[in-house]
Amino acid sequence: MVRLKFSVALQYDVLQDGTDFIFSIQAARTPHQRVSAESLAISQNILTQSWLDAETGTRHLRLQAKAGPLRIAHEATVDITHHLRAPASVAEVPVASIPWHVLPYLYPSRYCESDRLHGFAVQQFGGLWQGYGRVMAIRDWVNAQVRFQSNTSNSNTSATETLANGLGVCRDFAHLMIALCRAVNIPARFVTGFDYGADPALGPPDFHAYVEAYLGDRWYLFDPSGTAIPMGFVRLATGRDAADAAFATIFGAVRSMAPLVHIEAIRNEAGVVVIPHHTSDAISSATAIG
Repeated sequence: MVRLKFSVALQYDVLQDGTDFIFSIQAARTPHQRVSAESLAISQNILTQSWLDAETGTRHLRLQAKAGPLRIAHEATVDITHHLRAPASVAEVPVASIPWHVLPYLYPSRYCESDRLHGFAVQQFGGLWQGYGRVMAIRDWVNAQVRFQSNTSNSNTSATETLANGLGVCRDFAHLMIALCRAVNIPARFVTGFDYGADPALGPPDFHAYVEAYLGDRWYLFDPSGTAIPMGFVRLATGRDAADAAFATIFGAVRSMAPLVHIEAIRNEAGVVVIPHHTSDAISSATAIG
């Protein structure tokens, strides 16, 4: 079991009263990710509302802020247990057998235009063995074709644009991989989280976007950006693409400061520090579904 402790601080200058915020910055609660301790502090004396998505474990926090400074500070300790399998034993699921609640992750979405990439994806990946290996081939292809570079995309950049530009950040890598997976009938979804073990050369710790593909009987983790260690992911929000899983959605005029994020591995219940590491196994932090 991996135990990770993280903190995040968000700072805004709210320009008008009654500005609405929806945050997804609290660790998701799932059978494989247990929150053992947490705290939340909000600088303004305002009411908040919370909602838990029972399917994904995503936790949403809604508030209406007053004009002036707003600071949201959250920290938590999470215990993550991973399911590992030999890649060769993980098969794709025929469309006719995909569970109903998984089907939405097979369709095109705002940032993942899988319908537009169908012909390309079939030509590039259609002849590969249909299983975990094909998803890894898509992951490796995206990692090789797109160069990680900050400030090369924006909140409107889609998978087809990332494919054309060959540049992006983690959300762009994720959108392109998801679109290509869906284009060859593999359900895939977008996850926002924190990542332990990212290369410091890429800058200070930040939110991270990664991919889960539905194979066999569960969702498996993939990091097409190649900047992080999947075993070190803390799940926050899950959705079809970034539109469903943003860490903050704002309805009003604000000035935003860069998030301050810290994450570390600490002693688990057995008194052991388990450092997340890369593995050649198929890895999942989602419960089996059928």
